[in-house]
Amino acid sequence: MKKKSMVNRFTFSIAVALFVLTGHLLSAQERVDKTSSTQTATDPVIEKIIELGRTQNMTTEHLDILCNRFGGRITGSDACENVENWCEHMFRKWGLEVWREEVGQLPVGFNRGPWSGRMIGGNGMTLHFITPSYTSGTRGVQRGHVVIEPYTQEEFDRMKGTLKGAWVLIGGRSSGWPIDFSAKEDSVRAKTIAFNTEATIKNREIQQYNRELDRAKRSNPKDKREKKELIKLKKTPALFYKEMKEAGILGIIQSAPVPLTALYDRKNIDQMSFDNLPDLPDIKLDEEQYNIIKKMVQRREYFQLEFDIRNHFKMGPVKYYNIIGVIKGTEYPNEYVMAGGHIDSFDSATGGVDCGVGITPTLEAARLIAMAGGKPKRSILFCLWAAEEFGLLGSTHFVNSHPDKLPFISNYFNRDGGPLVPYEITVPPAMYDDFAAIEGAINSINPDFPFKVYKREGEAPDFPVRSGGSDHAPFAKAGVPVFYPRLGDPKGYNFQYMEIWHTESDLFNKSIPEYQEHSSVVTAVMLYHLANLDHLLNREGMYKEKKSQ
Repeated sequence: MKKKSMVNRFTFSIAVALFVLTGHLLSAQERVDKTSSTQTATDPVIEKIIELGRTQNMTTEHLDILCNRFGGRITGSDACENVENWCEHMFRKWGLEVWREEVGQLPVGFNRGPWSGRMIGGNGMTLHFITPSYTSGTRGVQRGHVVIEPYTQEEFDRMKGTLKGAWVLIGGRSSGWPIDFSAKEDSVRAKTIAFNTEATIKNREIQQYNRELDRAKRSNPKDKREKKELIKLKKTPALFYKEMKEAGILGIIQSAPVPLTALYDRKNIDQMSFDNLPDLPDIKLDEEQYNIIKKMVQRREYFQLEFDIRNHFKMGPVKYYNIIGVIKGTEYPNEYVMAGGHIDSFDSATGGVDCGVGITPTLEAARLIAMAGGKPKRSILFCLWAAEEFGLLGSTHFVNSHPDKLPFISNYFNRDGGPLVPYEITVPPAMYDDFAAIEGAINSINPDFPFKVYKREGEAPDFPVRSGGSDHAPFAKAGVPVFYPRLGDPKGYNFQYMEIWHTESDLFNKSIPEYQEHSSVVTAVMLYHLANLDHLLNREGMYKEKKSQ
């Protein structure tokens, strides 16, 4: 009986063990089946894109070429033209078709050479400064004394003999734009000069009245009359620009915050010709140095400033282009998913962020998809826009020139900001499932950078009339769905966009390679996924209906 009981217990134990083992095997098989199902659902091209993005990512190499071989690329410069040609070459090298789309032309071109400045005498400091694009350089090395600009005709007449061969400190605080020297602005200055002349005459009368009042009150303390306030003069920077130039000044110098910002002569560029070029340097000087120099002038200390500024012009017309790489769709070639950034940058630095942050992930996304053997159902456009800094000219030209294509653009991703990592995107409810389907693949790229898709809640936003200052704006105003994933700094690199935006600090080393490289892979994966949907993204709820004008 005891032996039989032991056998039964043993048999029961074996049965339990087999049951548990069978359960584990089933669970394991279910996991295998689930994994297999997931892998089957993942496009092998997307898997290859991710693998290449992890092991052979070339985003930083693209940026090195962009910044350190070509450099700052103001529209109309040789560097900008070289980048256009290089991007077209790279697209073709990777097997893409290319649309080279002429956007416009400038009457002259501009190339920035080296620049330097120093103080001779005084404390002998090296000067920290910049000049806006499309403004004059010096005639070789030029050295002269320094004066402070006049604000009234009387002041001008009193000092005009000192203006010849002088550098003139002008008022105001530079925002990067040059002083407008156009005839239209001269007429505005003339009115201001007239106002200041009249104010000077009236102020003398007021001063005389106030002096007499003081004497009267000393005799009669009960006199209740109040003193009159002096009229404030209008201190427009470079108020006597034309007159000082005619008197023979070497150039003007304006105080500027650091890091220095240098933009371009937007007011006069369209009227320039090679026979009518700017000829007076417009220097934006580190505000600390400016204040030191101004105090030295006020103390009548003797010193000179020496500048050597190589701002070069070239004969026009100079054309500028959109460069668009195309992977043509196999089933819906006339439907499009799009991503892009702008080619041009300001040239006080090398455009490592603005807009290296947009160009290089766009280029690398194109390369990754091409190298992975991508054959999308609909066409993918990798858009490198011309002249964004001159007023969104390239993207606006595309929207205006291709109205027939706009209804068939599934989406446009724009990148123009900091070199940070994408971590979330919010989309309308009608698009949520299409975007959510790729969330897992994006999260498999790098566990350090999790990504989340959110469904927008609440009512749709108003149809955009003004939608921002980058190349997404023309598309948004045309009703095209535009997206820009939110960017973050999860590793704490302490990047501050406004420290580099349009300044001398916009350099290659301001980029964050691991963030940019991850951005390229995310861009490629999202583009390829959306290009392979069996439908365009549903625009329902993207915006409220457009109000009639």
